Amino acid sequence: MNKKIYFAGSIRGGRADAALYQRLISFMEETDIVLTEHIGNLSLSPKEASSCVNQNIYQKDMAWLNACDLVIAEASVPSLGVGYELATAERLNKETHVFYRPKTGPLSAMISGDPYFHVHPYDDEKELLAEVRTILTEEK
Repeated sequence: MNKKIYFAGSIRGGRADAALYQRLISFMEETDIVLTEHIGNLSLSPKEASSCVNQNIYQKDMAWLNACDLVIAEASVPSLGVGYELATAERLNKETHVFYRPKTGPLSAMISGDPYFHVHPYDDEKELLAEVRTILTEEK
């Protein structure tokens, strides 16, 4: 346990799943360390104007991706940033699991068609948490 997890979820692409992110992050933090716990902050604004802020976000996210043991993404809300994070995780050879709800729409073919990613469709939060628990308790 005590894996360092990079959690990816939509911010600027839309915050419709922010409460789900918050619950998922809390669940993962029961046993492990989530480097990007701010993704679950319900007051996080999707609008950032300063290029300085953008550079800081990029630098922090790249450092966290380099430091993590595992990437878990919730991709039901399409996000360019999440796609970039997933491509970076692949480049860094990080174990990566992508979750999405088919009821909300299809996952990007660039993600679902890439055999590198472990893609997990799910129907409800209970199913999501059970699958994440399985991933977090697997021995490497």
